[in-house]
Amino acid sequence: MVLSINKIKFWTYLKGNFLYRVHGARLRKAVKILIAVVLGALLLAGLYALFNETVMPTLVDRIQDMFDYAG
Repeated sequence: MVLSINKIKFWTYLKGNFLYRVHGARLRKAVKILIAVVLGALLLAGLYALFNETVMPTLVDRIQDMFDYAG
């Protein structure tokens, strides 16, 4: 009897356009994940631009000046 009840619930769940249903909690979670990924990518791009153009050339110049004994 339990098996037949579960089968009925399963088939009623499969009726209609069940593939196109989006649960509210899942949608909110997906949006939060997408926002986090986009913000993380923007943060990494900003840090890369900062280190690539500002910090690294200055650091390279300072290291070369430290080891340039002839100059």
